[in-house]
Amino acid sequence: MRSMAGGLVGGMLGGMLFRSLGFGGGGGMGGSGIGLFEILLLAGIGYFIYRIVKSRREAAESSQTYYNQSSYGQGGYQQPVQAAPQSYEPEPGDVAAGLAHIRQMDASFDENRFNDNVMDIFFKIQGAWMNRDLATVTSLLTDEMRRVFQEDIGKLLADKKVNRLENIAVRSVDVVEAWQESGQDFITALIYANLLDYTTDDTTGQVVAGSKTDPVKFEEYWTFTRPVGNNAWKLSGIDQK
Repeated sequence: MRSMAGGLVGGMLGGMLFRSLGFGGGGGMGGSGIGLFEILLLAGIGYFIYRIVKSRREAAESSQTYYNQSSYGQGGYQQPVQAAPQSYEPEPGDVAAGLAHIRQMDASFDENRFNDNVMDIFFKIQGAWMNRDLATVTSLLTDEMRRVFQEDIGKLLADKKVNRLENIAVRSVDVVEAWQESGQDFITALIYANLLDYTTDDTTGQVVAGSKTDPVKFEEYWTFTRPVGNNAWKLSGIDQK
């Protein structure tokens, strides 16, 4: 549409220019040059192009949903990254400032306790994923995260496969981003861990992907959210480093 409209405008400009130089048969209100009608028509076409481009850009921005393959690469799942920070390398003091804002509405917030909670949630979600049953962790997930997990678990069940995550060892949990937005608290934690990640066939028990002996090391960003105040945190996004 933009190419066609651009060609139309170009043709009109060319025609107007030729008439203004005396090559046309008279046009506009004075018999030559660009007349009022052409000016109005050109303005209308320009506005039409602007509305098309603007509406398409707005539609594209409003429908963006980012997906990133999990580091559990052999049988893994895909998770939406919602409300994720633009950068995981904030300026010095940004994290402290973000946590200070969170404490303003929740004086009991403690970063160390939050990190411990992240590890607990991490282990619970891995167990639910391996068992292909989210019943025990539904309260720990946002609706969108639960939907995506459930779709991937449904696929594993349909394929009669189990993605096994064993010998999980969390090396560290560090808060790398903290902010408030639209009445919600958000904190992103960087989790460094290793585990055995492999997929087996339900029927035969054979390993169809991954390794039962070679650990996988990974770093992932887990973003948690809650209503501002002393409320429970829920996982809202996972992204690889």
